[in-house]
Amino acid sequence: MLRRLALLAVLVAPATASADILKLFAEAQGGGVVGQGVGGDAKDAAFFANAKHPLYGVEVGVELLVFDAMIQHQQFTNGSDLSTWTQFGVGIHQGVDLGDAQAKQQHKGPFIDLGVGGWFGLGTGQQVMPPLDNAQITDKAFLLEGRIGIGTHLSKLVDLGVAVPVSWGYFVKNGSGATVNDTSSHYQGVQGELLAFLRLNIGLL
Repeated sequence: MLRRLALLAVLVAPATASADILKLFAEAQGGGVVGQGVGGDAKDAAFFANAKHPLYGVEVGVELLVFDAMIQHQQFTNGSDLSTWTQFGVGIHQGVDLGDAQAKQQHKGPFIDLGVGGWFGLGTGQQVMPPLDNAQITDKAFLLEGRIGIGTHLSKLVDLGVAVPVSWGYFVKNGSGATVNDTSSHYQGVQGELLAFLRLNIGLL
């Protein structure tokens, strides 16, 4: 699935890319998450399976043509308990405009978002107390993610929409004597989110 999305993004890029060759973007997010440990000795303690479902967060990054570098921070809470997930990623992203020729030229109207990426993430079981140190980290992971979304261009600078990122990750529990070489602290997990987002785009080139 990830390979097909990446191929589709590359194929549609020449026809639908905005005029920006290089841009910065910032995205406010809100929604929910579900997850499940699917393998490994520590799968019953999977981070996203135990995170509180409602979430809010931010993502910032830079996009060169269809290639992205991103940092995302999310907080999961039920109003009392709170955990966080911070991840750093690179990937391919393309917005496919669905409006008529005039709407596309003005960068207005509906669009579809497609993307794939790889991430390195850090999870905590509590609110982060800056500066973040290793003692606060409960989980570390490498993840592969596919994302699809729909939205509308409110203007050339602002997008509003809904996205569904789905990922698979290889996780390692951190702390309480756990070590990278101790496979009893390893697990694999799948997780998905439903996100409403408000994105600011700032073209540089």
